[in-house]
Amino acid sequence: MTGRIVEIAEDGRHLSLSRGFLVVEGQGREIGRVPLDDIGAVVANAHGLTYSNNLLLALAERGVVVVLCGPNHVPAAFLWPVDGHHVQAQRMRAQLNVSVPQTKRLWQLLVRAKVRQQGAVLEARGAPAGAFEALARKVRSGDPDNIEAQAARRYWPLLFGNDFRRDSDADGMNGLLNYGYAILRSTVARAVMGAGLHPTLGLFHRNRANPLCLVDDLMEPFRPFVDLAVARLADAGHEAVTPDTKRFLALVPSLDLPTAEGTTPLSTVVMRAATSLAQAYEKGEAVLDLPAGEGSKAWAPKPLEWPAPPPARSNVPQPA
Repeated sequence: MTGRIVEIAEDGRHLSLSRGFLVVEGQGREIGRVPLDDIGAVVANAHGLTYSNNLLLALAERGVVVVLCGPNHVPAAFLWPVDGHHVQAQRMRAQLNVSVPQTKRLWQLLVRAKVRQQGAVLEARGAPAGAFEALARKVRSGDPDNIEAQAARRYWPLLFGNDFRRDSDADGMNGLLNYGYAILRSTVARAVMGAGLHPTLGLFHRNRANPLCLVDDLMEPFRPFVDLAVARLADAGHEAVTPDTKRFLALVPSLDLPTAEGTTPLSTVVMRAATSLAQAYEKGEAVLDLPAGEGSKAWAPKPLEWPAPPPARSNVPQPA
């Protein structure tokens, strides 16, 4: 689960399979190759790309998620394997039959963990964070008081300033967040499928046009790690999605986190969260293994624990 994020950002590339490698070609010549077993996700973020069927089959067999991005770096489609786990059918039946009270309790745990993690990010940034633990404690089953939204209204101005508005259709800082969330979403999607769960059957998210409702539910406590990465890029003077900022954001899944089992990459922590959710469905319980979850401490990486952001070359947006 610590595989590399491979992003295809240049137009007109052709992706194919050769002896266990993903091969990228452009204008009839090979540009690079990556071992399939080293890949965690492929993010297609350019126009005019072509793929061989053999490559897509080989990626699916290894549980590698292929993300097709649309405008503003928002995922438009995911390719995922039909068979993700040896007891997939059993777990999906349990997921389908989950009770309403258990669903609400599980969503409560996810929202609490997200709010606590937002507070940890603000604390790491030297911003006022005391209210977030109090808000987390107020989250009730199903979050009927919409504490998640209340926390967001406090969180964004404290993190990015009073003029910032979160808008997935906007550029600038919002574009950086969109791209970081796309990376995170692919990581969570792979974990959900690897745990034998159906990504469409969500706890809270129920948009009938969204094939990844459960992925969007489970990624909530992990979003603040992307927020912190974008804040560090802003500190370094970055204002747009560029090759440099994309490379930096692609490091988020490999970020080391302290856990009860020792220092662990974020992608592995995500896998544990997905596995704990599958087990909760099967047992009819409301117990999740989450950062900043019940009985665990919220944690945000300190500056020295992050790789240094790339220097901003210019305030003029560069081609992605």
